[in-house]
Amino acid sequence: MGIERNVSKPKGKVYGESKKNRRKQKKTTVVVQKLYETCKEVFSDCGPGVVPSPDKVERLKVVLDSMTEVDVGLRPDMTFFKATTGGEIPRITYLHLYACEKFSIGIFCLPPTGVIPLHNHPGMTVFSKLLFGTMHIKSYDWVGNGPDAMALNADPLEEHPSRVRLAKVKVDSEFTAPCNTSILYPADGGNMHCFKARTPCAVLDVLGPPYCDPEGRHCEYYMDFPFTKFSVVNSISVPVEERDGYAWLEERDRPKDVTVVGEVYSGPKIVEK
Repeated sequence: MGIERNVSKPKGKVYGESKKNRRKQKKTTVVVQKLYETCKEVFSDCGPGVVPSPDKVERLKVVLDSMTEVDVGLRPDMTFFKATTGGEIPRITYLHLYACEKFSIGIFCLPPTGVIPLHNHPGMTVFSKLLFGTMHIKSYDWVGNGPDAMALNADPLEEHPSRVRLAKVKVDSEFTAPCNTSILYPADGGNMHCFKARTPCAVLDVLGPPYCDPEGRHCEYYMDFPFTKFSVVNSISVPVEERDGYAWLEERDRPKDVTVVGEVYSGPKIVEK
C-alpha cells in the first residue's frame, strides 16, 4: 500500500489542473447548449408531419455526429448501465434534458440485453445518436395506407381476430459507436423501430415534435410477424426472394416486461433563450 507523503504540490501545477478542468466543463456545456440552440432553429417552423428542410436536417445531424457520452456527463461504469443478475429484467433509464411543444431532448441508458420494444413516432422527425456501446436496431416503414396493405390475423387462439398491417424492413443491423446519427421521418426512414443493447449503451434522442397524447401523438407498440405467417388478402404481391424484407405488424399494449424509469440528468445544463 502506498503512503501519501505530506508534501505540498507546486501551486502552478494545481492551478493548471483546475484550469484544465474548467475548460473541459465549459466545452461540454457549450456542446449541449449548441445542441439546444440548433434544435430551436431547426424545428422553429415545424409541426406534426412537417419535416425540417434538408439543410436544417444536415445542420442538426452535424452537431449530433460530433457528440459523445463525455459531452453529457455519462460514463459506461455508471449504475444505469450495470448488467442485471438472477434473471432480472434489465431496466431502461431515461434522462430528460429539455422539452417544449416543438421538440424534446433526452437520453436512454440501456444495460446489456436491455430492450426498447418496437414502437412508432407519429408525425415526428427523430434524430438518434448512439453515444457509446453496441446496439442492434431494427426498423420498419408502412407499405401503403389502404386495405391492400392489410391482412387478417385469424389465429384460432385469439377470441377476436385482429388486422395486421404490412411493413417493409428499413434497417436490421448492429451499430457500434462512434457512428453517424440515425434519422427517421413521419413516413419513411424507419418510423417504427426497436433497440436491443449488446453492451451498455446510451442513445441521445431528439424528437420533433415530441409525443403528445392530447394531440394524438401517443406511442404505439407493435408485434412483428414474418410475411409468410398470414394469408395474403387483396392484391398484395411480394416476390419470394424479397419476403424476408417485409413483415406484418400488429398493434399491442405496452409490454409489461419493459421498465423505463426517469432519473435526474446531472450533465451540463441547457440555458433557455
